[in-house]
Amino acid sequence: MWGGKKKTGATRVDTLIGKDASIRGNLQFTGGLHIDGQVEGNVLASDTDSAALVLSEGGRINGEVHAPIMMLNGTVEGDVYASEHLELAANARICGDVYYNLLEMAVGAEVNGKLVHRKGGKPQLEDQRAQFVNNDVGSDAAP
Repeated sequence: MWGGKKKTGATRVDTLIGKDASIRGNLQFTGGLHIDGQVEGNVLASDTDSAALVLSEGGRINGEVHAPIMMLNGTVEGDVYASEHLELAANARICGDVYYNLLEMAVGAEVNGKLVHRKGGKPQLEDQRAQFVNNDVGSDAAP
């Protein structure tokens, strides 16, 4: 997307979170999600085949991110799970571990955490999705 070559078919935007919008809580989406604003919570793609997340330069996510296709140019404070394709643009900043199948990283992008390659990421995304759905974020009980 940023490199001028269209490598994925994930340009459709079904949901837009504007630059002045702020969401607190977990966000589950299908189709294409474009974030220009802030999300305080986990972001999860319900559709594990074609869902795509675009995080713009001014966008910020404080929580885990799970989606098959991601194009990140903003800040993520949390682990990132991309089962198909992850593209980190020049202004991408990730403070957390990155689990990926295919990774593109532009000069200037920053990852402060581990890079973990996972082949055939769809089943792992399904496992992460189940863990995400069963996880009670507000619970004080021990796991």
